[in-house]
Amino acid sequence: MQAQIFEYLQKEIHHRCEQPSNIFGMGCYYHIKAVVKNGEILADRYNADKEVVIISAWLHDVASITDHSLYEMHHIHGAKMAREILEKLNYEPSKIPLVEECIKNHRGSVKNKKQTAEEICVADADAISHFDSVPSLLYLAYKISGMDIEEGREFVRGKLQRSFDKLSPESREFYGDKYRNVMNILE
Repeated sequence: MQAQIFEYLQKEIHHRCEQPSNIFGMGCYYHIKAVVKNGEILADRYNADKEVVIISAWLHDVASITDHSLYEMHHIHGAKMAREILEKLNYEPSKIPLVEECIKNHRGSVKNKKQTAEEICVADADAISHFDSVPSLLYLAYKISGMDIEEGREFVRGKLQRSFDKLSPESREFYGDKYRNVMNILE
């Protein structure tokens, strides 16, 4: 069942990212895939429920890619959407609230306290995923936002700095080399 849910979510998120209504384009799909990958790594490090982390990672931005008007509160709308999706998939009812909390608390810009290892994993995986998605950030800066070379570079460096600063202390230490390497490239 677990593998079927993961496969379904991957296809569903890919499909939603392809839709014209997703103003973030396919770069958002690659961001989400990076969140899943990093979430899985962190789940092992934090001894978290890997299934909850992976499902939450696939669904953490579901509201923003489905309807841009939900972006500002996508963590709240996304939690509700995740519940609906998981109930239709007959996912274990006792784990759905855990997924909802991971999604509600994944945004570093929203100062919700992370109560569980799973919530920390998803929030940290979301922040560090930007280091795996530098081309998408550059695309956003140059193509979508029309920035010049210097503006775009500073935009991306600023985004990466803020993302790194949002990490838990343990993840900051774990991902320190990745952070320094990417920032050096953008120097």
